[in-house]
Amino acid sequence: MTDKNFLKQAKKYSRPFRITNGSKFRLKKIDPGDTLDLGSDDKSRAKEALVHGTELLAELQEKLYAQDRWAVLIVFQAMDAAGKDGAIKHVMSGVNPQGCEVSSFKGPSAEELDHDFLWRCARRLPERGRIGIFNRSYYEETIVVRVHQEYLAAQKLPQNLKPKDLWKQRFHDICAFEEHLVNNGTLVLKFFLHVSKEEQRQRFLERIEHPEKNWKFSLKDVNERAHWDQYMHAYEQTIRHTASRLAPWYVVPADKKWFTRLVVAAAIVENLNALKLDYPTLGAEDLKSLETAKQSLTEQA
Repeated sequence: MTDKNFLKQAKKYSRPFRITNGSKFRLKKIDPGDTLDLGSDDKSRAKEALVHGTELLAELQEKLYAQDRWAVLIVFQAMDAAGKDGAIKHVMSGVNPQGCEVSSFKGPSAEELDHDFLWRCARRLPERGRIGIFNRSYYEETIVVRVHQEYLAAQKLPQNLKPKDLWKQRFHDICAFEEHLVNNGTLVLKFFLHVSKEEQRQRFLERIEHPEKNWKFSLKDVNERAHWDQYMHAYEQTIRHTASRLAPWYVVPADKKWFTRLVVAAAIVENLNALKLDYPTLGAEDLKSLETAKQSLTEQA
């Protein structure tokens, strides 16, 4: 597959998992082990396609940076061991580090808890010409906090705000926030890497059995498996209420890492290409200045 062919195939790999209207979305309809028409024998072909995808992405990112008109925000959400770090590492491998920044959001600090739930993420939004990647995000407030509502006490919210109304309000605020970003020139793409409970179990065991991966293991992550159904419900509700044409969700099967990375790359490339990015063109005066500079440099030789 050539770079050009990858661009043609991007829709094929990304569109089946694109959610722009969540009203009828059901998470159970997405098979975590799905690989579309690619079988296990096609793994090497998928990896080759990913190489072309990353090359295209690097080219598009350079134009994005040069044009300095759009910003790109890419949000990754997933259960533990679903492959967020690996997807970011492999898909963004060819991107110029100067034009890309990854922000990882863990438990909020005391300062962050003294602000609204969007504040800490809003501070890390990408500027024009750059790609910002959120490894977890403000969506933790409708997922983790919804599963563990005891965390709400630390947020010191008004006492008359009941949890039932809170999630509805946060969905509304997030949609308004993302619409504001899009209206001001930020492309917003959101990925939920959908791993199965059994595949997560296998990956946790792998982290335990291989010493070089021990550092990735946390007993807390294993304990969270007891809340699996609650998390799936929280993700489903979040995607249903925040998927839109302006800021779509991609619910990506994550049991096969090679397929996950291909889908993520395809979605990013397709959306960046749709921006019609190009290098800036110079006006007559700037071209005249270039000619003057060229003449001066030539004479210096």
